[in-house]
Order: sequence, then structure tokens, then C-alpha cells
Amino acid sequence: MKPDLLLLIITILVALTFDFLNGFHDAANSIATVVSTRVLSPKLAVAWAAFFNFVAAFLLGTAVAKTIGSGMIRIDQVTQYVVITALIGAIVWDLLTWWWGLPTSSSHALIGGLAGAAIMRSGWHVIIAEGWYKTIIFMVVAPVAGLILGFSFMVATFWLLRNKPPQKIDVWFRKLQLLSAAAYSLGHGGNDAQKTMGIVASALYGGHLLTASELSGSWGKFHWPIILAAHTAIALGTYFGGWRIVHTMGARITKLKPVGGFCAEAAGAITLFSTALAGIPVSTTHTITGAIVGVGATHRLSAVRWGVARRIVWAWVLTIPASALVAAATFWLVRLIHPGA
Repeated sequence: MKPDLLLLIITILVALTFDFLNGFHDAANSIATVVSTRVLSPKLAVAWAAFFNFVAAFLLGTAVAKTIGSGMIRIDQVTQYVVITALIGAIVWDLLTWWWGLPTSSSHALIGGLAGAAIMRSGWHVIIAEGWYKTIIFMVVAPVAGLILGFSFMVATFWLLRNKPPQKIDVWFRKLQLLSAAAYSLGHGGNDAQKTMGIVASALYGGHLLTASELSGSWGKFHWPIILAAHTAIALGTYFGGWRIVHTMGARITKLKPVGGFCAEAAGAITLFSTALAGIPVSTTHTITGAIVGVGATHRLSAVRWGVARRIVWAWVLTIPASALVAAATFWLVRLIHPGA
């Protein structure tokens, strides 16, 4: 087998491994609320979320994949080595934050790794500012939108159902939460799997199997294997789950009941659908955390454990630079061994 082809295969396998770990790491986003409210058992919850992660392949398009593939880094500067070291940077950060039980963003770890490796190879001019502006702006907008929507849905629900007995409300929202969890899992799969699709497409471009116009233009039949492979990998990752982070998301930020779980998931799903269709790579973790905080704040501000939330925010802030540094260091080591990288 030719060395270039072998490297391409390894890069794609590493990308799919990252996608699996994305699902594994971010499983909490999809299932923490539905598990913490005891609407579904953990086993059923992960199967439910994994199914809708996969179904998103057919519903939410490829706009985010195009942004990742050709809208953030100058594609003519991307090589197989840039892609694979970017993935290593993201995977290392994902594993560390999984071990620490922190719900950080796999998406931001990925783009941080891509930036670090590309800058180490070609310098700062490789960055496409426009793609980064909207990504960084939505690092703030997405969780704030989730918070506002979660808070608003919760207030509206309290007002509309103020005269209904709590037992009846609980029964209704246990059923409704199945729908909100499914919708959130669709948004999670549609947003996060597309990031891996963009990375795999970049690797194929670096291997001269895709042209620049194919990478940034219409994703036709040729791309369906990429789409299905990415969604399968993230669905499997979600199925095997990340229980350390489930505990943080579902219980440590605030206590949730089915009505709160429904409002948080609905708020997160609406935010993710909107950004996926607009091609903006946001963090599903940031979005659902904001929504959970918004729901908790409707009771009283002390219902939110702000110490935990503060620790999570610091992990968010560090994600892009930390994964960029790991990827840059990895690329530097690769270049020592292979100067042509």
C-alpha cells in the first residue's frame, strides 16, 4: 500500500475515533436530563439518543461540515499531517475533560486542534477570520440563547399550568420529555457529526480525492459514505456513553423534574436546529448547559450550583487554546521526524 494512501486511511480512522469519543463525551448532553428525571433508564436513554443521533444524517443537511471543511482554515494549507495532529489535540483534551468529569465542547476542541496544527505548519495567515468570528461569537450566543429559551419556556409553562395538579403535570411531561430528548439528540447528531464530516472531507482533499469546489460546494452522492460513517460513529459513542459527565449535567448543576427537563431539551434543540441549518459550528455542551441553568434559575438563583457552573465555564474558555497547544506540539514532533509534513 502506498504511504500516502495508508496515511489517509489512518487519518480517517482517527477522525471517526474522535467522532466516537465526541458521542461518548457528549452523551450527557443528550441523556442527562431524561436520566436525572427518571423518565428513562440509562440503558434505554442512550439507545434513544443514539438512534436520533444517526437519524440526523437525513434531516439537517451539511452546512456545518462545509464550514469546518473549508470555512475556518485555508484549505490549500491543509495536509494529512495537519488533520491527524488536529484530531490528536482534540482527542487528548476530550479524554482529559472526560476523566475530570467536565462537560466541555468536543467541537471547540476540534477547531482548536485544527487551528493549532495549521498555524504551526503555515503561520497565522492560514486562519480565515470570518469563519472564526461567527464561531467565537456563538460560543457566547448559544449558551445564552439556551438559557433565555429555557427560562422562558419554564416561566410560560408555570403560568399556563398554574392551576393544574403537580401530579398530572409530572405525568404529562414524562411523556413529552421523550419528544424533547429525541429533538435534542437530532440537534446533537446534526451539529457534531457534521464537524467530523468536514474533517474527513479535508483529509480527502489533502489526499487529492476531493477538489476544492467539491469540498465547499454541493455534497452529492460521493459524500454519503462520509455522512453515514460520521453519524454511525457518533451514535455508537453516545450508546456507550460517558457517565461521569451525565452526573455533572443531570444532577450537580441543578435538580430537574420532567417539566424542567422538557424545557431545557426543547430550548437546546431549537438553538441547535437553527445553528446547524445556518452552518454555524456551536457547542452542544454549552447550549444544553445554558438551558439547564435557565430552567434552574426560574426557581431561585440559589437553585443553580454556581461553583460547578463556574468550573465548567473555565473549562470552556481553556478548550480551544489547550487543544490548539497539544495539536501544535504534536505537529512540531511530526515535522521533526518528517520534515515534509
